[in-house]
Amino acid sequence: MSTPPTQAPLDRPALISALRARIARMERAGASEALAARGENAIPLAAAIDAGLPWGGLPRAALHEILAAEPGAAAGFAALVLARAGGTVLWIAPEPDAWPPGLARFGLSPAQLVLVRAPRRQDALWAMEETLRCSAVGAALLVADELDLTAARRLQLAAEAGGVLGLLLRPDEDSAAPTAALTRWRIGAIASDSQSAHELGDPAWSLDLLRCRGGRGGAWRATWHEGQANLVTEDGARRNAPARRRA
Repeated sequence: MSTPPTQAPLDRPALISALRARIARMERAGASEALAARGENAIPLAAAIDAGLPWGGLPRAALHEILAAEPGAAAGFAALVLARAGGTVLWIAPEPDAWPPGLARFGLSPAQLVLVRAPRRQDALWAMEETLRCSAVGAALLVADELDLTAARRLQLAAEAGGVLGLLLRPDEDSAAPTAALTRWRIGAIASDSQSAHELGDPAWSLDLLRCRGGRGGAWRATWHEGQANLVTEDGARRNAPARRRA
């Protein structure tokens, strides 16, 4: 029986050199203006959701965990957050299956995105930690099946040191497990509001805030309106709708 080939260790110096060169090219192309947007204290999601968070949005310099009840919905939500972080963002995974044209639907430009392939767990954690310590980066996402509490704490400390927003994208398996992340979300898909059997309609998600340090959990049903680059909750949609006249 033939043994499977072993994964070659990650060439860390080459990776760092390549990332630095990529970031420098982006800054010369105008990414410095996008990075200036990181002066905000928190990244806004939607009015109703932001009102339920102690920080008025998702704070930077912190780690946030996303449990994928539906992988496509979770990836879309993550792309929305990464796009609003501004600047260069990294997507780190054993086999990055992120599709840049699809993520662009949620505002994440392929020009912002750096895909990092790290088959070995220790290499992926190292790449994520080093990225979170780099203040020139807007945000970073790590795809991980499992993450022990010690590793999560290291990532949280790295995010605090670099001022970078970090996302953990994980399967929805154990929502009660302890975590060092500031928030934990479960993202699922719900039926869109399309009135046609031949149109998919705008993406619609169930957003469950399972853990929020210093705050309460919550649950929202939201729709992403691509043309308006706007995430609207059902309550927000009702509030924004024009009042009907009585007959």
